[in-house]
Amino acid sequence: MSFKERLKTAREKRGMTLAELGEKINKTEATVQRYESGNIKNLKNDTIEAIAKALRVNPAYLMGWSDVVENFKTRKIPVLGIITCGDPILAEENIEEFRESIDDDLPSGNLFYLKTRGNSMTPTIPENSYVLIAQQSDVDDGDIAAVLVNGNTEATLKRIKRQGNIVMLMPDNSDYSPYIVTEDNPATILGKAIKFSADL
Repeated sequence: MSFKERLKTAREKRGMTLAELGEKINKTEATVQRYESGNIKNLKNDTIEAIAKALRVNPAYLMGWSDVVENFKTRKIPVLGIITCGDPILAEENIEEFRESIDDDLPSGNLFYLKTRGNSMTPTIPENSYVLIAQQSDVDDGDIAAVLVNGNTEATLKRIKRQGNIVMLMPDNSDYSPYIVTEDNPATILGKAIKFSADL
């Protein structure tokens, strides 16, 4: 693999966006994008070392001089699709695919990804993003959560807002209306959104 391919692979395995990597190495998102496009003229050794440190890989691996990848223990995390009613959340029938993430940065407990299929949470979470969820039965007010709706068959991402005894699932996109949780419109919290990543 070329430098740009190794760089992109390492970044995606860490679940890190271009902007996040840029912040860690004091470069702009556009600069990191140029690196991944193959434009690496005058790329200094200290920049390569900074990238390797941020991604926890061997600098020699990035440059293609070695196939040894240091500190690159990964974990396969399921991506949930349509939820089968009555089955456990992480049942095989509910899993569309798996994504690998760097194990060192992952919280403990059960984890899964949801892929956003709409823009109700933009601009906070772009459409077609993979959102990492830590499975838990409740979240704090204002947190973004994965929530089961529509008879516990559809998992959606919404911000939790409470007013007295009323629970609302709030979109971050003002073009969408809140979902008010009632006996006729029940909802079950699956877990808290930790971070998101997106494929280019």
